[in-house]
Amino acid sequence: MSLRELIRRMSTENPLWGAPRIHGELLKLGFEIPESTVSKYMIRHRGPPSQTWRTFLRNHADAIAAIDLCVVPTLTFEPLFALLVVGQGRRQLLWFAVTRHPTAEWLAQQIVEAFPWDTAPTYLVRDNDGAYGQAFTRRVRAMGIRDRPISPRSPRQNAYAERLIGTLRRDCLDHVLIFHERHLRRVLTLYSLYYNETRTHLALVKDAPLRRTVQRSGTIVTTPILSGLHHRYARI
Repeated sequence: MSLRELIRRMSTENPLWGAPRIHGELLKLGFEIPESTVSKYMIRHRGPPSQTWRTFLRNHADAIAAIDLCVVPTLTFEPLFALLVVGQGRRQLLWFAVTRHPTAEWLAQQIVEAFPWDTAPTYLVRDNDGAYGQAFTRRVRAMGIRDRPISPRSPRQNAYAERLIGTLRRDCLDHVLIFHERHLRRVLTLYSLYYNETRTHLALVKDAPLRRTVQRSGTIVTTPILSGLHHRYARI
C-alpha cells in the first residue's frame, strides 16, 4: 500500500480525524512526512471545523490533576453523570466513574479510588459544583491534596478537564446511543484505553498519554475501536 493510499484510507475510516491526527498516526508508523502532505491527500469530509483550545495550565503540570462531571443522557433521556479525572502532565485520563446521583460522599470515594496509596497529586482543580460538599473537601485534605476550586463562571480555569469532556463528546458520545449505566461504563472503558494508549495529542508533540513507540518496519494492521468509530494502526 502506498503512503498516499494509506492517508486516504485513514481519513475515510476515521471521518472525525483531521490532518494533525492522521499525521500523528503516520509518525508512529515511521513515516517522516510534513503535515501539509497529509492535508493534500486526505479525503475531505463536510462538517463543522474542530474547536480550538489554547488555554494551558503550564506551571507544575505533573503535580496537578483536574476533575469534572459530564452529563450523559441515555436513550430514554435519563441523565447519567460521569466523573472524569485527568492528569495535566500527560493529559492522561486517570479515572472515570458513572452514577445517577453524584453525592459528596460518592465523589470523595472516587478520589480515594483514583489515587491509591501515595499517588495523590499536589493540587486538584475543580469547578464550584454544589455536589462537592464537606465530605469531599475533608477527604481531599486528609489525603494531603490542595483543593483548588476555580473562580465562578470561569470554565477556562479548568481547561484540561473541559477539553477532555469536549474530546470525549466529539470522539465518542456524540456518535453512540447510551442505553443504561452499565453500557456507559463499558463505552468509557473502551474509549479510555483508546484515549490513553492510541490517540495522538497535539500538546504531546503528537504522542499518546502513555507514549507510543515509533514503528518503522513490519506490515501495517488495522484494529477497529468502538465498533469502527476509530481505528488503531500498528506494525507487526
